[in-house]
Amino acid sequence: MCGLTGFLDERRELAQDAALALARRMADTLLERGPDDGRAWADATAGIAFGFRRLAILDLSVAGRQPMASADGRFVIVFNGEVYNAPDLRPELEARGIRFRGHSDTEVIVEACAAWGIERAIPRMIGMFAIALWDRETRTLFLARDRLGIKPLYHGRHGAVTLFASQPKAFFVHPAFRPEIDRDAVAAYLRFGNVPAPRSIYRGISQVRPGCLVTIRDGAARESAYWDAREVAAAGVRERLALDDREATDRLEALLRDSVRRRMLADVPVGAFLSGGIDSSTVVALMQAESAAPVKTFSIGYTEESWSEAHHAKEVAAHLGTEHHELIVEPRHALAVIDRLPEWFDEPFGDSSQIPTYLVSELTRRHVTVSLSGDGGDELFAGYPRYAHAETRAARLETIPRVLRPALRAVIRALPSSAWDALGRISPRRVGQLGARLSVAAKLLADAGPDLLYRDLVTNWSEPETLVPGSREPVDELWLGGLAAAVPDFAERVQLVDLLTYLPGDILTKVDRASMAVSLEARVPLLDHRVVELAWRLPRHMKVRGDTTKWLLRAVLERFVPRALTDRPKMGFGIPVGAWLRGPLRAWAEELLSERRLREDGILAPHAIRARWEEHLAGRVDWQYPLWVVLMFQLWKRRWLP
Repeated sequence: MCGLTGFLDERRELAQDAALALARRMADTLLERGPDDGRAWADATAGIAFGFRRLAILDLSVAGRQPMASADGRFVIVFNGEVYNAPDLRPELEARGIRFRGHSDTEVIVEACAAWGIERAIPRMIGMFAIALWDRETRTLFLARDRLGIKPLYHGRHGAVTLFASQPKAFFVHPAFRPEIDRDAVAAYLRFGNVPAPRSIYRGISQVRPGCLVTIRDGAARESAYWDAREVAAAGVRERLALDDREATDRLEALLRDSVRRRMLADVPVGAFLSGGIDSSTVVALMQAESAAPVKTFSIGYTEESWSEAHHAKEVAAHLGTEHHELIVEPRHALAVIDRLPEWFDEPFGDSSQIPTYLVSELTRRHVTVSLSGDGGDELFAGYPRYAHAETRAARLETIPRVLRPALRAVIRALPSSAWDALGRISPRRVGQLGARLSVAAKLLADAGPDLLYRDLVTNWSEPETLVPGSREPVDELWLGGLAAAVPDFAERVQLVDLLTYLPGDILTKVDRASMAVSLEARVPLLDHRVVELAWRLPRHMKVRGDTTKWLLRAVLERFVPRALTDRPKMGFGIPVGAWLRGPLRAWAEELLSERRLREDGILAPHAIRARWEEHLAGRVDWQYPLWVVLMFQLWKRRWLP
């Protein structure tokens, strides 16, 4: 796990020493991603330079250093991540006469690209990666990102210079970079709590999409997909597997065992995050089955018992016989971390579980350098409760005749949201947030498709354009029914939507930045692309049976852990931010949300934000999630664009 950066300057004005020095300074902004070594490479005659920070995981010797050249000298690579099947590819390359200097996966990648071409080499790799590869013969730059978007990679053209890096903060060092907020991206951020790919928060900077290869030559960039989750899902729907329960469980267990085994390979200590839920417990169970010694496991809990899963994790750890470590989080832990978040999340990021993810990573890094994580199980095996909620909403909407919908919308909109809230409080049932609920209902009555209905379920701020004057919110075609032909079933389609959006934009971004902040490599065996492809070929009853979600993953886990230890309602991995904003975080939040400050910043319109803040403080409505999104934007802006 490392940090990469560089630039391609068509003007070729920098001398060799100056290009090297600039690439080193860019790389040093990524120090946390790679504290073990920092190096640079440049070819001033071509205008290309690479900078690199290394977290040594495989081949700790100088033979594993980057930037690295192929044996024939044609290709130079910088690479962040791990390719787990490098030991399988190596004999093929040796049979072609290639003599390896060390045993790093980086060397296998660059030699595979030299031997087969990057377009053929990348699809053969199992792993997580962001790759920058320079072809000295054709003067072509290649940027590649792994299939699911586990590792980040940004690029953009500023003037005659193409910049690229693991994180945008590296660009601030280069004199060609002119940071300017993309207001449309801000609107998207306010809705989702992250900036969806391919955009970034900056104009002129893009994210390489998951599963894509960007080819840059003669100033032109072309992006192509070598793996597409849409196509995988469509193929899975067409070619369902006909397996009985035991066959399906055997097949998934065998594949997960292989995935976990590959991700335990390292020249440094390895452990695992353990929440006590289905996903992380399955990963830890398979790790322990593959290990002769107790696996090191790590979890956090809260003094607020209703938020804490620590005791569940401890029970699973005791059953499996792991060496377990835990931290109980208090508000003071969050206060100590919050102001540092923009340094690690150098785009605005509004998922408050970034804090516990950082804290568990910090705890873990005291003991190991690599940690396996259970992320991805919900998206692949239908674990989120909102999938059932979305399906229920869509079904209810269909019971309302279309001819009546405009009239019902008019009734709802006849009163402001605050008036409906007041009516809800005095009604016999004391319905909370009635205005917000009816606002959602009004949108559903507007003949929006079911995919937009699902977007409302995952929205922090509806109509975000009103909060960002001068913006126009970008709407991906997948929210407009663009996936319906590939995956006709709505319940399955929302899983694909999450796989394409929420997983890379939120979950994987959070895990990457939080773990890298403490120089910890996080590996995600459930997101091996072979597991993804298998999951999409499973019929729905292998994932959901009655009220039981993730049925097949549970079936694998129950071979190692009794159901009683994990059979409970799903909990998120958040913090009690709503209560903390009314208590220990109130003064901090008030300063960031002051009307004067919001007006002076000139990005966000203050009125709606202040209204929600006051309602939250009064305890009338819990607005913790949309408020946190705004707070993280304000904090980010103060750090990067004061």
